This record gives sequence, C-alpha cells and structure tokens, in this order.
Amino acid sequence: MSLGILALGIAALGAGIGEGLIVNSILNAVSRQPELEGKLRSLMFVGIAFIEGTFFITLAMTFVLK
Repeated sequence: MSLGILALGIAALGAGIGEGLIVNSILNAVSRQPELEGKLRSLMFVGIAFIEGTFFITLAMTFVLK
C-alpha cells in the first residue's frame, strides 16, 4: 500500500512540475510575440489537460492496485 501512495505522490509532483514548465514557457513566448497569445493559450490548455489526464490515470491505477 505504501508503494501506491509513493507513486501517487511522485505523479502529483511530476504533474505540478510539468504544468509549471508549460506555463513558464507560454509566458516567455507571449512576452516575445504577444500576437500569438490566443493560439498559445489554447495549446497550453491542451498540454495541461494531457498532464492532468496522466495524473488521473495514475490515481485510478493506485486504487485498482490497492
């Protein structure tokens, strides 16, 4: 059981770091080319959705393997 909790903690840490890196990159890109803000924002939401999806799959697998 403790391995599942450890895996969930690592997945949450990875998801948080990944989202932070995406937002950081988007802010840098928008500061360089403000006219692309709308397109970059939509791509950011898609990227964050994939990261969150991976985290929720890990969460579900933690309960399945419990």
